[in-house]
Amino acid sequence: MPSLSTFDPGAIDTLDLTDPRTHAEYDLTGVWQRLRHEQPFHRHRPVGDAEGFWVVSRHADVSELYRDRRLTSEKGNVLSALLLGGDSAAGMMAAVTDGPRHADLRKLLLKAFSPRVLTGVVANIEAATRKLVQETAERGECDFAKDVAAHIPLNAICDLMNVPEEDRPLVLEYTEAALGSDGAVQSPAVAWQARNDILAYFETLAAERRRNPGTDAISVLATGTLEGRPLTMDEIVVNCYSLILGGDETSRLSMTGAVGAFIEHPDQFAALQSGRVEISTAVEEVLRWTTPAIHFGRSALEDIPVGDRGQVIRAGDTVTLWNSSANMDETVFAEPGRFDLTRTPNKHIAFGYGPHFCVGAYLGRAEIAAMLTALRDLVASVEPNGEPRRVYSNLLVGMSSLPVAMTPR
Repeated sequence: MPSLSTFDPGAIDTLDLTDPRTHAEYDLTGVWQRLRHEQPFHRHRPVGDAEGFWVVSRHADVSELYRDRRLTSEKGNVLSALLLGGDSAAGMMAAVTDGPRHADLRKLLLKAFSPRVLTGVVANIEAATRKLVQETAERGECDFAKDVAAHIPLNAICDLMNVPEEDRPLVLEYTEAALGSDGAVQSPAVAWQARNDILAYFETLAAERRRNPGTDAISVLATGTLEGRPLTMDEIVVNCYSLILGGDETSRLSMTGAVGAFIEHPDQFAALQSGRVEISTAVEEVLRWTTPAIHFGRSALEDIPVGDRGQVIRAGDTVTLWNSSANMDETVFAEPGRFDLTRTPNKHIAFGYGPHFCVGAYLGRAEIAAMLTALRDLVASVEPNGEPRRVYSNLLVGMSSLPVAMTPR
């Protein structure tokens, strides 16, 4: 697995959580432990022209603030938007909308994500994943991130949205460029262009679905109403954008991270193969262990006293909630640094928490379950077969490349 440098917990004042290199190149375990124990509400230093921001690291505090109505998502829900002064999709995209309007948008989106509606999509995921893993194992070697994990969630969300097969490689290219990079430096212009390309693509599809609606998620948005009126084209495309990014990247990184964990913890792969481990329980530990979306952010609407040291989050302050730390909190998870597929209970917050809990959680779990089931049934061994590469992002963590050798079972 990629070797990481250890960030000195004593140098927290030099920490830059806005820098993708911090998350791609450093092991922050010690940093998060110190923050949870000593500075659970840490004031991050200003970076560049942006103001400083709050870093919340304990599971209990993160969970509580996810539900706190004194915080809003409408100025952005990730560092990249918050530090630039806001998100242009606020009030239109469910992820950056609050209150009754958010509830109505979420209700509309859930029409496309209910377990009943997803029955056929999940069946396709299971069959396609089994076939893909079987073919890959028989071939003997692959880049698991690119040859397996990249296809499962993308095809699932594209099935849900009825994206034509011939367009899917392009959609994958856009999503990778929009959120992360294989390299330490990515031009903001590249990410900006990719996001605009995604929006333009979905505008074309949405216009077609308005004329000829089906039962897919784009048709649900294109024919739905919000506050008694049809959604505008802008509202449709930004929610399509949110679905494709959220539905592709996080599941892909979780799946790749699971295989990386099996290589580092062969006893857990043996436990999976033996059938002693419930797939549903294993899915939850994979999600906790990988936590691909490492933070979400909010803005304070009013002053909020926090902690037991007289600290106050001031109205207008940016607050970041670190899932990656909360999911390693020793007060919630016994031996959190141990990868344990039998862990239960497992109260991770890999999908967030509260009103903005991920609408695609059921689908994401189904995708990981299909992959774990296929590995259990069809693969005898997995070994490293080259140097992995990590994603460079301050929102996502994981591997963009994981060369492995596999033998069929």
